[in-house]
Amino acid sequence: MFKLLKLISGLLLLLIIADSLSSVRSAPLASEMLAERLSNAAIARTRARVRYDGAYVAISYPLGDVPADTGVCSDVVIRAYRAIGIDLQKRVHEDMRRAFSKYPKRWGLKRTDKNIDHRRVPNLRVFFARHGEKLKISKRGADYRPGDLVTWDLAGREKSSLVQTKLPHIGIVTDRKSADGSRPLIVHNIGAGPKLEDMLFDYKITGHYRYLPKFRQE
Repeated sequence: MFKLLKLISGLLLLLIIADSLSSVRSAPLASEMLAERLSNAAIARTRARVRYDGAYVAISYPLGDVPADTGVCSDVVIRAYRAIGIDLQKRVHEDMRRAFSKYPKRWGLKRTDKNIDHRRVPNLRVFFARHGEKLKISKRGADYRPGDLVTWDLAGREKSSLVQTKLPHIGIVTDRKSADGSRPLIVHNIGAGPKLEDMLFDYKITGHYRYLPKFRQE
C-alpha cells in the first residue's frame, strides 16, 4: 500500500510539473498570436480611406471614435487595437484617472478628458510604458518585432522628452519587410491616410514599446 501511495504521489508531481511547463510555454505563444493579430489589424487599416484631421471631437465612451473617414496617427493605433478587442480609450482614461500626475502636462489640463486623452501620442507613450514594455531604441531593424509601437519626433529634435517633442508621431510595426529585408514596414498616418511604409529610421525615434495585454474582449 505504501509503495502504491508513493507511486501515485510521484505521478501527481509529474502532472503538476508538466502543467506548469505548459503554462510557461503558452504565455509567449499567446503574446505572439496577439502581436500577429495586431500587425494584421494595422495592415487592414491601410485599406481605409481616411482624411487627416486632428480636430477635437466629442465622442461616446467607451468604444468611442471620431468619424471613420477622419483621423490622425494615433487613431491608426487606437483602431488597430479596437479591431482585436482592446479599447485604448477606456484603458487610457481609467489609468489617467488613477495616476493623472504621471501623465505630461502639455495642454494645461487639470483633469482627464475621455474625448482626446487617448489620441495624444505623449499620453500613449506613458500608458504603454506603465502597462506594457518600454524597449530599447536601436538602429537595428531586427530589434523591432511585429505588433511593437514606435514613436518619433518628426521635427528631429535632439532632446525629445514627453514635454519637448515638437511633432510627436506613432506607428505600428508589422511582419512585412523592406525590399532588402533588413527593416520591418510600419503602418502609420503622417498625413495621407494609413500607409504601410519603409520609414522606421526616417525620423528621430523617441520611444519603442510593446503592449500585448492578456486578451479581454471590450
